[in-house]
Amino acid sequence: MTFSVVVGAGGTGRALAWLLADDGERVKLVTRSGSGPDHPGIERVAADATAVDQLTSLCEGATTLYNCAMPSYDRWPSDWPPLAAGMLTTAERTGADYVMLGNLYAYGPVAGPITENQPSAPTTVKGSVRARMWDDALASNARVTEIRASDFLGPDTMSVYNLIVPPAVLAGVAAAYPGELDVEHSWSYVEDTARTMIAAARHDDAWGRAWHVPSTSTLPVRALTVELARLAEAPAPQLTSISPAELERLGQDDPIMAELIEMQYLDNDPLLLDATHTSAVLGVSATPLETVLTRTIERLRVIAR
Repeated sequence: MTFSVVVGAGGTGRALAWLLADDGERVKLVTRSGSGPDHPGIERVAADATAVDQLTSLCEGATTLYNCAMPSYDRWPSDWPPLAAGMLTTAERTGADYVMLGNLYAYGPVAGPITENQPSAPTTVKGSVRARMWDDALASNARVTEIRASDFLGPDTMSVYNLIVPPAVLAGVAAAYPGELDVEHSWSYVEDTARTMIAAARHDDAWGRAWHVPSTSTLPVRALTVELARLAEAPAPQLTSISPAELERLGQDDPIMAELIEMQYLDNDPLLLDATHTSAVLGVSATPLETVLTRTIERLRVIAR
């Protein structure tokens, strides 16, 4: 039986562990708390991924190590380097293939669709953190690849949109979003992200390069929210944009909101992710938006009961 280790039980980590286990793999899901989905094929382990000896022991015999970890958004410069180093060192020691969950931050601002051959050109602190992680991985002795997603949609998923907008729409109250409401924006479904990670791990040509997750939608925030309300049979959404000045003010009291300021270019300008190569080579396609939003609505209603 193939054996994989997944570090991190956020939306993508949970989806990844579940898909692997459903496919017959034995999975260890590693988090600090030992949390994760209840599945007979998933062994939930409480461990610190920065403790290299412990993680190495957990990964002995593993075919693949998947990095789905996510430090607190306001602690990336301090928390990502030891976490990333711990997983990379573990992959080198054990010989496990290393699949990283990434994002678009390292590219910096890009005019037009972003392809995987776009070089790293970060203009932010968090973008520089992500670029360094990828550079270190490429310079290592491990077999590595990175799967890059845009902002997440889907049930139980941490993204600015998911946290702010869908709960407000279902409750019939106003929501304020920190970005432009009418520019095209690529959205990644967490299950599609997990499927892309698995496809890359199982493809001989995946290594030493990045892959983009096929987008479930490129609708602007306002149009996406109108579709969400339609599917939920909710009132027309009351959606406004948080101004830069207001975001600055909010950031004075909220460290997470403060971290959004340097990333505003991703929400104020069109953001289009080209995943043509992923679909052609890895055979992954996007889940239809209606399915993604319907699943999100159903989950929110369960939580609200």
